[in-house]
Amino acid sequence: MRRTRILTAVLALAAGLLAGTPPALAAPEAAHVTLAADTYSWRNARIDGGGFVPGIVFNRSEKNLAYARTDIGGAYRWSEPTQTWTPLLDSVGWDEWGHTGVVSLASDSVDPDKVYAAVGTYTNGWDPTNGAVLRSADRGASWQKTDLPFKLGGNMPGRGMGERLAIDPNKDSVPYLGAPSGKGLWRSTDSGVTWSQVTNFPNVGDYVQDPADTSGYASDNQGIVWVTFDESTGTAGTATKTVYVGVADKDNAVYRSTDAGATWTRLAGQPTGYLAHKGVLDAENGYLYLAYSDKGGPYDGGKGRLWRYATASGTWTDISPVAEADTYYGFSGLTVDRQHPGTVMATAYSSWWPDTQIFRSTDSGATWTKAWDYTSYPNRSNRYTIDVSSSPWLTFGANPSPPEQSPKLGWMTESLEIDPFDSDRMMYGTGATLYGTEDLTKWDSGGQFTVQPMVQGLEETAVDDLASPPSGAPLLSALGDIGGFRHTDLTKVPSMMFTSPTFTTTTSLDFAETNPNTVVRVGNLDSGPHIAFSTDNGANWFAGTDPSGVSGGGTVAAASDGSRFVWSPAGTGVQYTTGFGASWSASSGIPSGATVESDRVDPKTFYGFKSGKFYVSTDGGATFTASAATGLPSGDSVRFKALPGTKGDMWLAGGAADGAYGLWHSTNGGATFTRLANVDQADTIGFGKAATGASYQTLYTSAKIGGVRGIFRSTDAGSTWTRINDDAHQWGWTGAAITGDPRVYGRVYISTNGRGVIYGDTSDTGGGGGGGGGGGTDPTPSGACSVAYTVTNQWTGGFQADARLTNTGSAAWSSWSLGWSFPNGQTVGQLWNADWTQSGAAVTARNVSWNGTVAPGSSVSFGFTGTWTGSNAEPTAFTLGGRTCAVT
Repeated sequence: MRRTRILTAVLALAAGLLAGTPPALAAPEAAHVTLAADTYSWRNARIDGGGFVPGIVFNRSEKNLAYARTDIGGAYRWSEPTQTWTPLLDSVGWDEWGHTGVVSLASDSVDPDKVYAAVGTYTNGWDPTNGAVLRSADRGASWQKTDLPFKLGGNMPGRGMGERLAIDPNKDSVPYLGAPSGKGLWRSTDSGVTWSQVTNFPNVGDYVQDPADTSGYASDNQGIVWVTFDESTGTAGTATKTVYVGVADKDNAVYRSTDAGATWTRLAGQPTGYLAHKGVLDAENGYLYLAYSDKGGPYDGGKGRLWRYATASGTWTDISPVAEADTYYGFSGLTVDRQHPGTVMATAYSSWWPDTQIFRSTDSGATWTKAWDYTSYPNRSNRYTIDVSSSPWLTFGANPSPPEQSPKLGWMTESLEIDPFDSDRMMYGTGATLYGTEDLTKWDSGGQFTVQPMVQGLEETAVDDLASPPSGAPLLSALGDIGGFRHTDLTKVPSMMFTSPTFTTTTSLDFAETNPNTVVRVGNLDSGPHIAFSTDNGANWFAGTDPSGVSGGGTVAAASDGSRFVWSPAGTGVQYTTGFGASWSASSGIPSGATVESDRVDPKTFYGFKSGKFYVSTDGGATFTASAATGLPSGDSVRFKALPGTKGDMWLAGGAADGAYGLWHSTNGGATFTRLANVDQADTIGFGKAATGASYQTLYTSAKIGGVRGIFRSTDAGSTWTRINDDAHQWGWTGAAITGDPRVYGRVYISTNGRGVIYGDTSDTGGGGGGGGGGGTDPTPSGACSVAYTVTNQWTGGFQADARLTNTGSAAWSSWSLGWSFPNGQTVGQLWNADWTQSGAAVTARNVSWNGTVAPGSSVSFGFTGTWTGSNAEPTAFTLGGRTCAVT
């Protein structure tokens, strides 16, 4: 079930500046480090979904153009040819991680290339930056940003209401934005470049979920929650006259302007006592439909109603499908079939048990049918069949008693949309996935329509920990909300999350280094054990026994041979056990809440860290002694790991901007640590297979090095570093965990806070050296080269392309300049990971400061967006330093 996710180390993050389109990297600030670039391919370890989808938006003028928003995992665009979703906000960087939370989306029906996203994760102090409106002229391939003078809350209460963003369908230079926190209604008149408050709007809202909450999370005013235009009251090029606005105020929920926003009035005769989650207008029949709940959602809601407002007469009609006394849920998901506007659908979003409910009317709400009904309680008759074979874990391994069924139709179903061009296609979001159907109208003919996940490519898990054992499955993950998975194939969705027990959130996991079949995980569970063990590499599990006082997972460590475990749970002190946790004993000498890890060679050596102090146990966790090491971070935003194969070789990353912050190394079991002078800041550390000829395992870190934030690799024990991601692939906050693969050189697994598990593979198949570069110094590359040019996305008048330049010669390059001519007069709009010029059809792309060095056999990539007319043929010839490159 979907839980509120809060960033673990939020206080350690500082505010900064994000360029909405991939910006040029800053030049290295420190002379003691040389950055080089490697070409990596990035993808997700497939889980498919795993999070709340509060919004789905179809474009009203172009078929098959749809977007989805998530609460912390960014925005996505639907790809009809592949039936998959394309992530659009991977360029959000570390300093503005909050901009991965999307509170609203709007797709322009006048110019379908344009799309807007209102971003920001929390309205309280958890998010260090204000919200922003991102605007794109290429369907989200690149973005420009306007900062707002207030915060937005993509992961706040009420996030399923909306949409808060809306574009005037007659004059698309005028978008509106409803703000939370009492900030009112905002409007732009220049296509989102600048915004100003609509000062004459009379109500900023007053509903808060919990006024007593001192954190500011549940006590924030949920504000202005949706904007809807009556397109029939305007003509192309002139502002739409009638605009409806929904406000989080149970007594004054709906306002209207009939003069394009010059004046506003409370809609007369409206129902009170409820919040209007959605307002959807059928301009053809002159009806405004409203879905009401007594709470803001997405979790809560005990009563609800559906109402219809006749825009011409002002008549209100209660069209609720059930009597008010029979509701135990609120209504939220709401949609009209634009092909047949008399067809309306709505969801009982907060019907957690036995299932969500979906309602359908084909007569404008006069009568309704349900997605499922009771025959004789507790037996159900469903109008649908549900096929989760593509995401089999959606059963949650459950075998419930009627009236519950597995898999469920959903929960937290606040988004529901019928395709405006196809009455048979519907999509709706749940707390765990995005479902859809392609034969919806069978509902009306007495048949059963088929529901199945339509979520491939949309990855929305928050990652707490990662492990890549030397044998068995290549990846084990600890996840928020859905526990975690054992991936035996990164390209396939696992059949089930970890079960027996099934944690709501797994907080930590570990395996025995010399016996990888032994695995332990700990996590959160409302009732039941908080620790589980496996003796077959995580394929099957059995529960351990909790020590007294345990309230949450904390961190756990397995001895190198699997003979014992040390556990630092929430709610009590550090504990140790031999065997599989039938009984536990309290560890001494180490404070409660310490992070624990194991030595990867000596089965009796364990380590801990808490508040600037490093602790060591040599008796299997029974007693710990504080190390004399000094200069370590004073806070607890620290992660450390012991190197496999070498006793006492430790790496520690973490800190905060107002104190010690960096990467430390110990070769004597933590007795002393040395800070790496060439690392500005570091938050994670992990190990992978050594490069060919290297004497030390490959290091990976999410860090700031040479003034640049990114994912870095070192093949020489930290002497030099290579940045392996780029500005188009940043994924917001990546500070929870990182690990290399001990079996595949260059492969790295990266945690994200809402974009799932990202893994990268290097093009440097030979396992070259560190980031220092080397070789030739000739600024004009010599030797052979090849180019792979790929159009990755194309739409009417626009496209996105990637180019990979490979050094196929025998000497290294220290810089490069690649030229080509477009065969159809295409024009580059924006280009990242290179500088560029264009004259007519001729384009030249040159290296930037950090990716000029290209070793023999290595590659460098850049990407761009552009425009085209007529046709968009790919270039057939590329030149480098006067030489023609092979085209692959």
